[in-house]
Amino acid sequence: MLIRWLHVITGIAWIGASFYFVWLDNSLRPPAPGSDLADKGVSGELWAVHGGGFYNPQKYMVAPAQLPKELHWFKWEAYSTWLSGFALLTVVYYFNAYAMMVDKSVADLTSWQAIGIGLGSLVVGWVVYDLLCRSQLGRHGLAFGVVVFALLVGAAWVLTHFLSGRAAYIHVGAMIGTIMVANVAMVIIPGQRKMVGEMTAGRKPDPVYGIRGKQRSVHNNYFTLPVLFIMISNHFAMTYRHAHAWAVLGAIMAAGVFIRHFFNLRHKGRIEWRYPAIGVAILLGVFVALMPEPPGITGARTSAGASQVQFAQVQTIIQQRCVACHAAHPTQPGFASAPAGVMLDDANGVKQNAARIYQQAVQLKAMPLANMTNMTDAERAQLGAWFQAGAHTQ
Repeated sequence: MLIRWLHVITGIAWIGASFYFVWLDNSLRPPAPGSDLADKGVSGELWAVHGGGFYNPQKYMVAPAQLPKELHWFKWEAYSTWLSGFALLTVVYYFNAYAMMVDKSVADLTSWQAIGIGLGSLVVGWVVYDLLCRSQLGRHGLAFGVVVFALLVGAAWVLTHFLSGRAAYIHVGAMIGTIMVANVAMVIIPGQRKMVGEMTAGRKPDPVYGIRGKQRSVHNNYFTLPVLFIMISNHFAMTYRHAHAWAVLGAIMAAGVFIRHFFNLRHKGRIEWRYPAIGVAILLGVFVALMPEPPGITGARTSAGASQVQFAQVQTIIQQRCVACHAAHPTQPGFASAPAGVMLDDANGVKQNAARIYQQAVQLKAMPLANMTNMTDAERAQLGAWFQAGAHTQ
């Protein structure tokens, strides 16, 4: 809990800085030719009012004539977000990989194999992305963006064929987050240090460092909304448990990019409503695709005999498949308390949570987690028939 809280706090700081500086860059207006600002090398400025005061930020084409005594750097927000995120990934997924990462119905892996695939995806993702940035393709914004998007969707496809859906999603997010922080640590900050070093030595900085840093900063800006969705996706099993979970994730990431592009253009004074319209249309399409079948439709597909399921049968299934985690004192390693506070170790708990059992075990098939207790389709059908018949416990 504390690590997650730290991750959210530092993430807000990093995303806030990213959004602000891209807005600032896009909102700058060039000074009048021949003005004092133009003569000083200022490429753009703006006036803003906030918090009861007026602000006048200015951006230099390459660097000011003289290095200021105090210079603010923006790096620890990024580093702290990644470090806390990796710590969270380790505690939640790697320390309990068999329950959180391995899904035998997807691939029969050991815990160490699953962890290796997860860590490998972070390294491979950054290396491939960085090589693309440094290639000729990196000079063509739209083509580069399409290729990187295809890379991420391809990674999602591969990961969903080896890891549990939830672990696959979170590792796509971790891959993007790793790319983002590596952009800061390996390109943006080193470039800025070289610019400062050259100014300290009395030389004019090479503008290439600023150009590279700006490119990676813009990339990070477009990565942000996809990462934010992935951070909350573990609460929505209908996404990562879908038969084509990789395509669902790809569609939602694409919607985030279109919506982010709208705001980036808007900061430049261009209102392009087609971009949020496309993004919302994609999200609505995903919404329709994820809508579960009504209980009546599902029930019509169950056998007539299944409709006569007795509560004793239901309780036996739950005791065998669910109570290891969903109990006052869980016996499943890695669980100190019942997930979401749902306890199914007595008839009252089962009755109270009947709708959640139906949703998670029958409709979404998200529980048991990674199906580690091997609940069968026949058992799911029995739970569904019991719920549709009224979820009686007598």
